[in-house]
Amino acid sequence: MKKIYLVRHCSADGQHKDSPLTIEGTRQAQLLSIFLTKNNIPVNRIISSPYLRAVESIKPYAEKNGVDIEVDERLHERVLSNEPVDDWLEVLEHSFKDLNFSLPGGESANDSIERANQVLNRIFQDEEATNVMLVTHGNLIALILHQYDNNIGFDQWKELRNPDIYAIHYDHNGVDSVESIWRP
Repeated sequence: MKKIYLVRHCSADGQHKDSPLTIEGTRQAQLLSIFLTKNNIPVNRIISSPYLRAVESIKPYAEKNGVDIEVDERLHERVLSNEPVDDWLEVLEHSFKDLNFSLPGGESANDSIERANQVLNRIFQDEEATNVMLVTHGNLIALILHQYDNNIGFDQWKELRNPDIYAIHYDHNGVDSVESIWRP
């Protein structure tokens, strides 16, 4: 049995890729490290979004446990549009209903799922990768989970916390189950 932990980053000071964690986010990163350690969640590999808030969220745990943080561009935040979107929440909701919908310069939900699946499929095929943590963003996590549970969508995305953790249990037959494990 293989476990992939999807970790949503801690609270950040903005949405830019270089936005650092807030003071509360820094505290959350410490709590995340404590939670993972206290619950004996073994991780032999950490792969993170290149965004600063993702890397900073898992850094205390990685340093404490001597696990390198690999950065993978494919785990970056989903881009809805390359232009500002006034009604972005409505657009995002629509994108969960129509997975092929995209704005000019933006990614459809399916585009995002496809790039995330490139990372997941390599993990599924790697026999040595038994407990892998992917540190990424709420939108991408909700879309990943949606492909294993159609009940997960826009409303569940809105309920995600900073941070949050989901475990995907995978065996030779594919994904066996998905569960929320973050209990601060």
